Amino acid sequence: MPYAAITYRVRPGHEDEIAELFAGFRRVDTPEFKDASGRAAGKLLGTAVFIKDDVLVRVIHYEGDFRAIAGHMAAQPGVHAIEEKLAPFLAEPRDTSTADGFAAYFRDATMRRVAELSVDTHPGGRTTA
Repeated sequence: MPYAAITYRVRPGHEDEIAELFAGFRRVDTPEFKDASGRAAGKLLGTAVFIKDDVLVRVIHYEGDFRAIAGHMAAQPGVHAIEEKLAPFLAEPRDTSTADGFAAYFRDATMRRVAELSVDTHPGGRTTA
């Protein structure tokens, strides 16, 4: 099951305030997401957010079509709330108030995956404890 990472450039020195914002993040209404035509496209399995100096990274663990996640996230009230609260801390302003604006930022801020390893891909196969 793949992972993706989304970057945010933030103003350094605000790590604690930004961490507080994400501590109160409102989760998505459903982990299942659909494509543009309304067909099931996948499931969000988990997220994690990391910050260091001027870089904030959101890691997304998912299954399915990653391209459909942006539309799902753009429709979530919690995402809009965190985007609004995060705006004063961003190094470069961006408009994520519309679905198109959010999708454009999501697409442009996605990091290139250079490796992804898991127990499922280990040459020894899955192990049990």
